[in-house]
Amino acid sequence: MEKFIIQGGIPLSGEVTPAGNKNAALPLLAACLLTNEPVILHNVPEIRDVRDMRALLESLGVKVQNITNHTWKIQANEVCAADLDPDLCRRIRASILLAGPMTARAGELHLPPPGGDVIGRRRVDTHILALRALGASADYNIHQRVFEFRCAQLKGAEILLDEASVTGTENAIMAAVTAQGDTILRNAASEPHIQELCHFLNCLGGHIEHIGSNTLYIYGAPRLHGGEYTIGPDYLEVVSFIGAAVITRGSIYIRNAGHEYLGMARLVFQRMGIHWETEGADIYVPAKQELVVEPDLGNAIPEIKTNVWPAFPSDLNSIAITVCTQVSGSVLFHDWMYPSRMYFTDKLVNMGAHIVLCDPHRCIVQGPTPLFAEKMESPDIRAGVALVLAALAAHGKSTIRNVGQIDRGYERIDEKLRSLGAKIERQSET
Repeated sequence: MEKFIIQGGIPLSGEVTPAGNKNAALPLLAACLLTNEPVILHNVPEIRDVRDMRALLESLGVKVQNITNHTWKIQANEVCAADLDPDLCRRIRASILLAGPMTARAGELHLPPPGGDVIGRRRVDTHILALRALGASADYNIHQRVFEFRCAQLKGAEILLDEASVTGTENAIMAAVTAQGDTILRNAASEPHIQELCHFLNCLGGHIEHIGSNTLYIYGAPRLHGGEYTIGPDYLEVVSFIGAAVITRGSIYIRNAGHEYLGMARLVFQRMGIHWETEGADIYVPAKQELVVEPDLGNAIPEIKTNVWPAFPSDLNSIAITVCTQVSGSVLFHDWMYPSRMYFTDKLVNMGAHIVLCDPHRCIVQGPTPLFAEKMESPDIRAGVALVLAALAAHGKSTIRNVGQIDRGYERIDEKLRSLGAKIERQSET
């Protein structure tokens, strides 16, 4: 196990480049199962979740070769529905993404329950219902504790997802792209990584239309071929660095920032007196920020509420809450999706933040308040990075344990922060 030692109170400066989008890399790797020809993926992030997905693919017979650190060659020439390692599946939520492509390619899959962040119940019903609609049998074997998927030939269908689940949408897309006939997928999630998956599959010979909308038209292709694709920047990492610059009163450039996906994040941060400038593909975050809450009409406390894309994503809520501790005024944060997402706020309170946890889904932040160093443990990826931001702003030296959680979603974040002037060290502990 490793920990971060962070000396706070140092303004960040310099430039940084975000890694490839983790949430795009995982479904793209799973989608490589749909063709027996080689696929070249560029800008693959070097993070634990991606390495775990690679291990799962290799256990199914897929050959993965590192051409460079961030470029992989993947070839699923011979795929077998092997028994997957339950411990490995429990390490990442994205193991569920194997269901769609493996049912389409091999006709069956026995999948141990997926894991991931402990932020509340994360149902898989949408995946099951979508695959059943395409003709697969999909059930949970309570005795063997595995999900069982089977189908000799998936067939296109008109599907209304019972919720706009991101991974449920991705599984439905991967299952339908080579199904016999056409599929209309309604109430589809439309996050940037789903759009990337659709463009990637079209690059391999798929035919998906209305990409970016909540109704996708998928015309089943008899087969997919190989191809080459570059994964876009991780917009969640971009906003994390914006937050790090703001909370330390620093100024940074973020290269290749993918700002086309930051529209709602910009609106939310503007409500807190935070702005940034766009320069070509890059973003500049200036040191001088107003940091004053803009109230709702009638001087009411504004509410920042997460929702499905293109609304403010749940994954950025922890960052926004932490930054808001240094903003003058009150904000109500509301995350209706995950009942445990807000529980990290007690650590911010211990550091001196004024936060009232109203219930598992809502909290009120009153700022600004000075933060003081604390010893903490990272509960999940996003809350872990939020604690890193708090430590960067705090007076004194903080310790954050269990940083393996952060490593699941952020590539060498300590090195990137050091390049911006932060005093952060990674240490091993028994």
